[in-house]
Amino acid sequence: MSRILITSALPYINGVKHLGNMVGSMLPADVYARFQRARGHEVLCICATDEHGTPAELAALEAGQDVATYCAEQHQIQKDIGVRFGFSWDYFGRSSSPENRELTQHFCEKLDEAGLIEERVDEQVYSVDDGRFLPDRYIVGTCPKCGYENARGDQCENCTSVLDPVDLIDARSAISGGVNLEVRASRHLYLLQSKMVDRLRAWIDSKTDWPVLVTSIARKWLDEGLHDRCITRDLDWGIPVSRPGFENKVFYVWFDAPIEYIGATREWADEAPGSRDWKSWWYGEAAQDVRYVQFMGKDNVPFHSIGFPTTLLGSGEPWKVVDYIKGFNWLTYYGGKFSTSQKRGVFMDQALEILPADYWRYYLMANAPEGSDASFTWEHFAGTINKDLADVLGNFVNRTLRFTKSKFGEAVPDGGMPGAAEANLIKELDARLEAYTQHFERMEFRKAVAELRAIWASGNEYLTVAEPWAKFKQDRDAAAIGVRTGINLIRLFALLSQPVIPTISGKMLEALGVSGDDAAWPTGPAAALLEALKPGHPFTVPDVLVQKIEDAQVAEWTARFGGA
Repeated sequence: MSRILITSALPYINGVKHLGNMVGSMLPADVYARFQRARGHEVLCICATDEHGTPAELAALEAGQDVATYCAEQHQIQKDIGVRFGFSWDYFGRSSSPENRELTQHFCEKLDEAGLIEERVDEQVYSVDDGRFLPDRYIVGTCPKCGYENARGDQCENCTSVLDPVDLIDARSAISGGVNLEVRASRHLYLLQSKMVDRLRAWIDSKTDWPVLVTSIARKWLDEGLHDRCITRDLDWGIPVSRPGFENKVFYVWFDAPIEYIGATREWADEAPGSRDWKSWWYGEAAQDVRYVQFMGKDNVPFHSIGFPTTLLGSGEPWKVVDYIKGFNWLTYYGGKFSTSQKRGVFMDQALEILPADYWRYYLMANAPEGSDASFTWEHFAGTINKDLADVLGNFVNRTLRFTKSKFGEAVPDGGMPGAAEANLIKELDARLEAYTQHFERMEFRKAVAELRAIWASGNEYLTVAEPWAKFKQDRDAAAIGVRTGINLIRLFALLSQPVIPTISGKMLEALGVSGDDAAWPTGPAAALLEALKPGHPFTVPDVLVQKIEDAQVAEWTARFGGA
């Protein structure tokens, strides 16, 4: 049994996340965690809300709440939605926790002792009306490139141009709308990443099994010259900087957010004092036998392949550093970006309003943006659900169990011996089971789900050859072996499908009366797996597992959420 630590990029606190956020981090992390647990490994799956930074303050301001109240409410909303999506986190923490505060301050001290922290004076925009320095995102104005009137001081969302606050025309405070702005000096802490380039490059070069997407992004940052990074901000909301002269400053969100992976693990341990050891997952010799896997979209790769490792390695302490980063490209919405601020695309709460979680889980994993960006369209979504989940899997389950009940009763029938059809099925399944498992081990999710669908399809092909409905009138035993094999295939399909579609799988197992140890990951040759449920084992016929999506629904949702 291995110990596997799994983290996904922390969802930001400013509202419910969209499908693109989910498929690039939280969903594949959960699928992988479920797979490894089913295989018998000790898994710790950690996530949390990322609660600091300018957008949190602006979102709270827009909501008419103080930022602490806003973050507490949004944390609970995001946690509840994650649970409804079936995310099997061991703990879902908060980056504003006391544990993360203590750890962030500790890392700053250790990095300072290692000579990797330096004080520098920067020039920043100060709002006289607000009586505070304004981070780039707190400054809005007209974009000099495209004329968009609500461009931020760091980037224009309309034309994506990278900006400096002084570039903006008619710049104003996003807090008060005041235009009385001036440039003032402000002292900040810098993390000297430039001193870590050689060590980081050697570390990245040792990761020969990482996706090219991840290593190419990391090397690009190193090759272009790794700049020292300012890790403090002139804000009220955040983790205080425990350093004389910095009493009115907090740590930059991208410094403290990754540390929350450790912080959330401490929160998990503190929830059950004395029974959980967080350090064995993260620190010292005990953590070296842990395999640590991270999941994230490609925009987060630099912070996890460069920034967070700089913190951990630079501290000089024996912290566990990631073993494998699974990076994803973008999921687009009809070829355009999902947007939280512009509310473009489907968001997690909206998705659950219209369809069960497993529909989304299956589609997103079957079309995970691994090798390249992937585009969500309602037409493709409906086609995938109808063809794969309804026609291939759902139809197989319902027609097998309904026919068996009508001809043999509600128990696995006896009689008949395996023949050529069963031998061919077993040969195919042996090969596919091995391929399916290996795809999951390598975190090749699209390939894994394609293999899962092929396994379901093999059952339908078997029934076409076995023809129990045609043989029943002339040869009861021949029909019996056909449906007995079919019922055992349902059990096998359910067990293999659990990581991806846990609710549908649970309904299949419940119909077969399978639970506990009998619901563990299937191992051994297919011949034995197809004899797991013996003659006389009772079953029930479930309701239709997967309702097809109608054309009228596609039209309705396209009109509601936008289309091409």
